[in-house]
Amino acid sequence: MVNGPVRLGPVATWFPATSARVATLGELDELPAHRREHALALGIESVCTAGELSEVDLAASAATSALAEAGLEATDIDALLLVTGRAPQYLLASETTRLQHRIGATRAFTAGVGDLGCVSVSAALTLAAALLRAEAGYRTVLVVAAAKTPTRNRYRPPMTLLGDGAAALLVTASGDGRWEFVDQILRSDGKYADLFRIDYRDTPSAAWTEECSDESTYSFRLAVESKKRFDVIIPELLQRNGIRLGSVGPILMQNLSGGAFAFWEEALDTTIDEVCRGNLAAYGHLGSVDMLVNLESAAATRTSGEYALLLNSSPVAAWSAALLRRA
Repeated sequence: MVNGPVRLGPVATWFPATSARVATLGELDELPAHRREHALALGIESVCTAGELSEVDLAASAATSALAEAGLEATDIDALLLVTGRAPQYLLASETTRLQHRIGATRAFTAGVGDLGCVSVSAALTLAAALLRAEAGYRTVLVVAAAKTPTRNRYRPPMTLLGDGAAALLVTASGDGRWEFVDQILRSDGKYADLFRIDYRDTPSAAWTEECSDESTYSFRLAVESKKRFDVIIPELLQRNGIRLGSVGPILMQNLSGGAFAFWEEALDTTIDEVCRGNLAAYGHLGSVDMLVNLESAAATRTSGEYALLLNSSPVAAWSAALLRRA
């Protein structure tokens, strides 16, 4: 049980060795002209491609790297939280315990955290902090997230283009770590639960497609709803911690497109950290992995004591705002 601060870091990222330039993706040639033009204008230059590797393969590589960087053995972990993907390798089987076995985390409390899309990683951080604060003897939690495109197409209209990769984050009760986890608020709304979906029953996986049931709802209604949500939870988060918005520096968000960054900068009258644009260009959208990749990149640009505000949202729909302080 922890009475002091909860620390985050290090973050280990892992990407497949193979990658593709977006402009050379053959699938874009099959799109209508306006779709292809949109895909090429997202601000994404390349994506990593996992090939035959599974999400658990990616997750295990990131987890092993995080443990090595921290000088820990897998048996040192008190809890292992896997941010589960949206298309598991098998139904009924357990991706989470498969990862546990792969890395040798034999004594860890183990659980999967998912079903909130990109915001699932935010839920995992809340759970990790709660375990450290509530469970006697818990000192180290490993949070792992992996992303692999669930269909043969990487372009997800009308929002982004998907890449493959993974990241693992240590959440600890020790004085180590790059960040202090100060506070977080997470909200969700079930009326958008299946706005994006894959109809997989009785459909071969090679024929799976990601569908948006109503693009106008995503592009307009959900965008307005998301702004309203952030207009509430950001002030609530900052006020209850005695922090002014101007003192948190550039905002960190998930990486969807250059247009999305521009929208949020105008909507929230703020600045998005340039590391987000750099990671968007290099990797595309990585689902829950985005926030961890951006957090690690931002650590190099923030000095001890500086705050970071992380905003995360998902078309399911869910929203989170997290306040961190650089250690």
